[in-house]
Amino acid sequence: MRRVATVAVLAAATVFAALVPAAAQTRPNIPVIPETGARPGIPILGGLALGSVGCAAAAPILGTILLCRELTMNEAYRSSFGCILGPFGWIIADALVPPTTFTPPTTTTNQPPPPRQNAPQQGQRGGNVSMPSPGAAFVVNEILLEGDAATLARIAQQLQLTLLETQTFALTGRTLARYRIDGNRLVPATLRLVARFNVFGQANYLYRLQQPAGAASNAADAQYVVNKLHLTEAHGITNGDNVLVAVIDSKIDTKHPDLAGDVAAEDDLIGTAGDAHAHGTGMAGAIAAHSKLVGVAPKVKLLAVRAFSGKDDTAQGTTFNILKGLDWAASQHARIVNMSFAGPADALLADMLQKAHAHGMVLIAAVGNAGPRSPPLYPAAYREVIGVTATDADDKLLPQANRGPQVAVAAPGVQILAPAPDDQYQLTSGTSVAAAHVSGVVALMLARNPNLTPDEVRRRLIASARAIKGPKRDFGAGVVDALAAVEEK
Repeated sequence: MRRVATVAVLAAATVFAALVPAAAQTRPNIPVIPETGARPGIPILGGLALGSVGCAAAAPILGTILLCRELTMNEAYRSSFGCILGPFGWIIADALVPPTTFTPPTTTTNQPPPPRQNAPQQGQRGGNVSMPSPGAAFVVNEILLEGDAATLARIAQQLQLTLLETQTFALTGRTLARYRIDGNRLVPATLRLVARFNVFGQANYLYRLQQPAGAASNAADAQYVVNKLHLTEAHGITNGDNVLVAVIDSKIDTKHPDLAGDVAAEDDLIGTAGDAHAHGTGMAGAIAAHSKLVGVAPKVKLLAVRAFSGKDDTAQGTTFNILKGLDWAASQHARIVNMSFAGPADALLADMLQKAHAHGMVLIAAVGNAGPRSPPLYPAAYREVIGVTATDADDKLLPQANRGPQVAVAAPGVQILAPAPDDQYQLTSGTSVAAAHVSGVVALMLARNPNLTPDEVRRRLIASARAIKGPKRDFGAGVVDALAAVEEK
């Protein structure tokens, strides 16, 4: 538009310079009338000259508006000279600026939107650093790097990094190194320096379990989950026999009477002594309890992955340990992975989950208990993962539950009776236990039809859910129904 305006002014000036002298030569002497100070009107020829100049200046701008695009140089000159000289003006315009063809800009209407930050497309091999988003929790003095050994050694020397461990992940084929940052430099500042090298780097993020410590309870308390999910009827068809479910969580009390014989294998990624934790024990029990309580899939086999450490509500897990747990679960041929935790977007975790999904693993995660105003939390918000929210005995939503399009389905998650360490029982609430219930339902589905793919599981789970009155971003497709899911075709 600026170029067209400039051309219009230049063309108008050219025309004006040619016409004004002619107008001045033909203009008669007009006397001034001193008594009144009135000015006589502009002669006809002068008016035509001024009008032509105005037309010459306005024509290109008007043409731009009408065509909804910028005129070519030839079109601008043609419109300006044409106002004064008609067709002869077009010939002059062609002589000054040869005609050109207008080429419309390439449209991007049908192109996919750019990938969201830290989506699975990020974190691939090469010089790509994934910076932590505002508010993301991570280990304050650690980073994860991927690159050739010589470059990593040079980075470590220049940036004062100490190598803590290196691991090659079979599921993704990537070799990652975990470094400690020596000195006072912060993680974001270190990653900005790493970006100068041809390597990948990111923070070692922290994830939190999505369930507060449960209150002690008597195992004789009623389990409303049994009727809500139609477990008695579903168990008449299948009990989830021998389906492998990996529970990536805190330490599970494998000796609890309700879990005895359920754990097929364990992978302790923390490596230090610690007591069994209420969260991991509760999630395992929601899936597989079979003594005083009725688990959703009482005959599954659990893969107990200890990736979270700490006491009560402070238990946290890192990106590196969660990646290890996923890779080990894949090596053990897990069909389902229960992830009752939530945290920030993470390029490395996204890549691993994409590979796990392609490997045939059904991925289930809690959407989080950060409240209705919280942004999406991960891994539930990744498209390969089935995000689960929590409802109570009356199908009302857990007030603390996250909302959004990442919510696929709901499941009972308020005042749930579950096993606790040392042969105890607890009442627990949160999206964590809701996710565990869905993992159990999926185990029943896979026991009935082992050939289901992760996408087919998602479709059947959603199709068989019982709709609840309320926004879809709150409840997803509705509350899962074990019997309907097992019978869904």
